[in-house]
Amino acid sequence: MKQLGNLESFVRSAEAGSFSAAARRLGLTAAAISRNVARLEAQLGLRLFHRSTRHLTLTESGERFFHEASAGLQVLEHALANVSIAAHRPAGVLKVSMSPSFGADYIVPLLPEFLARFPAIIPDLRLENRPVDLIQEGYDAAIGGGFDLPSGVVARELARAHVIAVASPSYIARAGSPQAPSELVEHDGIVLRSPSSGRIRSWPLSNRAGEHAPVELRNRLMLNDPESVCRCAILGIGIAFVATMNTVQHLRSGALVRLLPEWHADIGPISLYFAGHRQLPGKTRAFVDFIVEECARRGLARLLSAA
Repeated sequence: MKQLGNLESFVRSAEAGSFSAAARRLGLTAAAISRNVARLEAQLGLRLFHRSTRHLTLTESGERFFHEASAGLQVLEHALANVSIAAHRPAGVLKVSMSPSFGADYIVPLLPEFLARFPAIIPDLRLENRPVDLIQEGYDAAIGGGFDLPSGVVARELARAHVIAVASPSYIARAGSPQAPSELVEHDGIVLRSPSSGRIRSWPLSNRAGEHAPVELRNRLMLNDPESVCRCAILGIGIAFVATMNTVQHLRSGALVRLLPEWHADIGPISLYFAGHRQLPGKTRAFVDFIVEECARRGLARLLSAA
């Protein structure tokens, strides 16, 4: 197994072009990756990389070895995954990315059942507001929206992401409730700034009749975190447009009230992303099947629908 670790360190370093990138993917330190590659070079009696302070490039021998070793490593990984599946014990560290609010509210509550069903899997959940590169960053899966779908990655839709207008009872008592999208311009707005682009997010609204309307508010406060937008709306600062996944609990408690109930914006799917290998590792297949099954059983799509 130590030799397999050395081989994997070499292949991932060659793919990524650096020891540090390979280390992030494998959950090790760059120094550990460098030592593993050095051991492999000593075992083979070959220099596999040209090293400099900024660049890591394959030697001619390293290039030949990489093409053969990468194919062999994939076969070994699939074999190990198949053995795990055959033993009905998917195992290993499962690295998954998801947004903090969605993860905390909808995925974390599923973990006790998942851990009981798959005791040999160790979830490593990264709660972050960004679309990750599944392959380059070494994630087993990701949950969210707005992801590019590169070759080799597939998506399973869990629900639609709908944006609705909300405000606190105190704001409505003070400023009134708009009866049509055209009246929004008369109200204070708590607006969301995109964490990635820095731009103010705005989505055109639509209703069941197929009509469309822009969102125009008096910008009173700008934030780059949707959960913080909800918190400020609860404080009565103004009207906010936020995804239903961020507002369900506040609507249920009465801390927020939905405005313009005939109108919403559909901003795309909330999906589960994973590598589309024919021989998916047992730990990833177990997670994908479990999440899809539980989200369907708990009616997630219906819960988050604003239609």
